[in-house]
Amino acid sequence: MQPSHVLVPLDGSPLAEKALAHALAVFDCRVTVLNVVTPLDAPLSEGGVLEAGDERIETGRVHAEQVIDRAETQTETAGQTIEVVVETGEPAETILAFVDEHDVDQVVMGGHGGGKGRIVRRLLGTVATAVVGDAPVTVTVVR
Repeated sequence: MQPSHVLVPLDGSPLAEKALAHALAVFDCRVTVLNVVTPLDAPLSEGGVLEAGDERIETGRVHAEQVIDRAETQTETAGQTIEVVVETGEPAETILAFVDEHDVDQVVMGGHGGGKGRIVRRLLGTVATAVVGDAPVTVTVVR
């Protein structure tokens, strides 16, 4: 069954961008890109530790829109509704809450953020693992 609303969490990693391109190429429906800004007092996460504030949120929104522009160019999406949402919080919890509150019926996300050799690499997929384990909808993990 074709979903009607796909959520793509965006953490700035190449795999997240690949997940967005995959979602736009495969699904012909509403796509929401969610960029989660993690406050300084939150535990280390794939989304990065950033000071929550209007400037950081706007930076997240601009980055997400740039990624969407690149993905649209690559996939030549036409007529799809793509929206950008930037929220503050712990990434897995924020993604799961968004799914529950916005009638999302599919999540497409990268397997982990960051590059090889970074501490994030050692946390291989902590956010993706949490979302896969707790989401009430289908989750596609792009590698």
